[in-house]
Amino acid sequence: MRAIVVESPDQLAWRTASDPRPGPGEVLLRVRAAGVNRADLLQAAGHYPPPPGASEILGLEVAGDIAELGEGVDGWRIGQPVCALLTGGGYAEYVSVPAEQVLPVPDGVDVVDAAGLPEVACTVWSNLVMTAGLDRGQVLLVHGGASGVGSHAVQVAHALGARVAVTAGSAEKLEFCRGLGADITVNYREEDFVAVLREATGGADVILDIIGAAYLDRNLDALASDGRLVVIGMQGGVKGELNLGKLIGKRAGIIGTALRGRPVTGPSGKAGIVEAVRTSVWPMLADGRVRPIIGARLPIEQAAEAHRLLSDGEVTGKVVLTVD
Repeated sequence: MRAIVVESPDQLAWRTASDPRPGPGEVLLRVRAAGVNRADLLQAAGHYPPPPGASEILGLEVAGDIAELGEGVDGWRIGQPVCALLTGGGYAEYVSVPAEQVLPVPDGVDVVDAAGLPEVACTVWSNLVMTAGLDRGQVLLVHGGASGVGSHAVQVAHALGARVAVTAGSAEKLEFCRGLGADITVNYREEDFVAVLREATGGADVILDIIGAAYLDRNLDALASDGRLVVIGMQGGVKGELNLGKLIGKRAGIIGTALRGRPVTGPSGKAGIVEAVRTSVWPMLADGRVRPIIGARLPIEQAAEAHRLLSDGEVTGKVVLTVD
């Protein structure tokens, strides 16, 4: 098969690679599209190596057709269009994945667009609902509301009946977020999100944060009593000073989570998250309450340009790579 080979962070070549084979409990997918995530940019730069035993090839989510079933797999059929959450290997013509991490393409969703769903859907649902317990009537603050994760989180939280606040860096992106269901929008270049949120709501019950250290103290200020700060990214650094007095005074919680390194099964495993997404989020996609937000589609041979678009923040929503 062919796959993207990292020659340097900005040199991603479409080259011949070894064909994957499905092991017991796995399925082999013929890839039609792959989603692009910031984890892929980090891995290409040498900062985010795959977990032991995972493919060295980039790519954490794909959509395509089932090409082969491994031993013991049932419930799926060869040729069925699906999408899947991966630990790696998605920037390729074929990839093997545990059957528990495979999802049907949602009703009404194009198979290429479906490639941009598994990672964001599993990230958002596992963090907002399964971890932070976001519920109807609560206030959610999403940093980077126009991003792939952010745009999905806004829609899901709105569908759940939460009041949604977002930060973004331009008037256009804020307007985009309002169209997805955001109630409160903050231009972080011009406004203080803490002041805006406190005035509008008194504080957030849940904050979904991709920034990390740079926002740690201000996120604590923005939380309501008993609030939960869920950190899923470190774009603003990895080390920050934590005011324990603020944390204790608000009875708040800070939770750091990651999806890629989780086991397939077990209490925090990917299988349980994928099943929860299938039963809870896929109906939202089928009836239109949530839709895939794809900001750019590029041939997989242009993977380096796709990475540049994502790194420079030139797109809203997800970037997907199509495989011919």
